[in-house]
Amino acid sequence: MRASRLVNLLLLLQSRGGLTASELARELEVSVRTIHRDVEELSAAGVPIFAERGPLGGIRLVDGYRTRLTGMTADEAEALFLSGLPGPAAQLGLGTVVAAAQLKVMAALPPELRSRASRLVQRFHLDAAGWFQASEPVPHLGTLAAAVWESRLVRIVYRRGQEDVERTVGPLGVVLKGGIWYVVASIEGQIRTYRASRVVEATALEETVDRPDDFDLAGYWAESTAAYERDAPVIAVDVRIAEDRLWRISNVFGQAVVDRAERTTDPDEPGQVRLRLTLDYPDDVPGLLLAVGPNVEVLGPPEIRERVIKLADLVAARYRESTPLDAGR
Repeated sequence: MRASRLVNLLLLLQSRGGLTASELARELEVSVRTIHRDVEELSAAGVPIFAERGPLGGIRLVDGYRTRLTGMTADEAEALFLSGLPGPAAQLGLGTVVAAAQLKVMAALPPELRSRASRLVQRFHLDAAGWFQASEPVPHLGTLAAAVWESRLVRIVYRRGQEDVERTVGPLGVVLKGGIWYVVASIEGQIRTYRASRVVEATALEETVDRPDDFDLAGYWAESTAAYERDAPVIAVDVRIAEDRLWRISNVFGQAVVDRAERTTDPDEPGQVRLRLTLDYPDDVPGLLLAVGPNVEVLGPPEIRERVIKLADLVAARYRESTPLDAGR
């Protein structure tokens, strides 16, 4: 929203010359204070914008401000502005840089392309994360990304299960997959993948990374994810659920799990369907099935059904034994 407002502010100044802060505030439907803050941000990003005092003053761009870009088509201009993902860029510490780059390109476009690019910014937004997935905190991603760029070793403390381990790694690249950041790094001659949110401390060192000459980040990631999906432990679980409640399974396990499940209608229960779900990491499955709620019944295998029952009993017992906070008031 903010980046779109900055673009619109710039377009107003280019098309109509100097405008007062009050006029800009009315046009953009924001406060005068917001306009002054936006002007400061544009100026810090390198846009030659200034404010003149007095009855004939106002906020304006330096006369003739334009950077020339040649050969850009309408589709290319639209693709450029659609490609910016503000959330991930901000997590990498590049949010302001991306906004400034877009503004400068916008200023360079001829009027007809500028209009199309501006409409696209206002009408399309890309959100890389899936539904019901809160953004993971990645406080040390900036340090790790800088180490990748500068080819420096990093000493990290990494949370593995219930314990923290210390490692000195050579970051080779960062990857955003399904809204989750990963760091690919070399350690003791091997290449490993670390989940950025599990890095609880990160300190860049002076020593440089011995980066393999033939290392290809995209190729490594494709091979490692294929191996992960191939080798991860899986289990087939049979469940029964009302057909109009299938979305509850997709909320917990993802729509892809529901799409590839074997499905049959239940002859004994109208409106119910039976699914054979293929799920990874069997130890986590009972708790996740319980998270689907009472809409689903686990039919098999017996050991998974029994573990779900035990978990449900433990939850019920906890609530029966606990005292509500407002009891006795």
